[in-house]
Amino acid sequence: MELKIVAIQKPDDINLILGQAHFIKTVEDLHEALVGAVPGIRFGLAFCESSGPCLVRFSGTDEEMVNLAKTNALALSAGHCFIIFLRNVFPINVLNAIKAVPEVCAIYCASANPVQVILAETEQGRGILGVIDGLKSQGIETDEDVAARQALLRRFGYKLA
Repeated sequence: MELKIVAIQKPDDINLILGQAHFIKTVEDLHEALVGAVPGIRFGLAFCESSGPCLVRFSGTDEEMVNLAKTNALALSAGHCFIIFLRNVFPINVLNAIKAVPEVCAIYCASANPVQVILAETEQGRGILGVIDGLKSQGIETDEDVAARQALLRRFGYKLA
């Protein structure tokens, strides 16, 4: 077995969701879940098929996001993983819809941070062991940090005044 690290390639302002599912209809079901969760959503998704022709299957509503999804999924090439890139929407707005898709087994991360995926590769294929989501903690928040966090949540509309 060999351990590999694959860095997800994306613009800084784009969010991603990385997960694992188990069936070829995942692409269509995730697409339907996303458009049903946020009208007008702009996204791209790709799914690594792990049997038969073992292709990267894809869909989406934004060509740039679809291309990001295809490129990153192929770089991962890990059985039954999926990756979704979101433009102008936060993962929190779609996570429950994604988790409700019957073939979704796990969500590894949902982030706009730099993400590295830790893979194990054997003679059979690849699997995701985990992710490194962002940077390591630098300390404990101060009262000023608490106030800034609370202001940010209110500016985004996630908390009331």
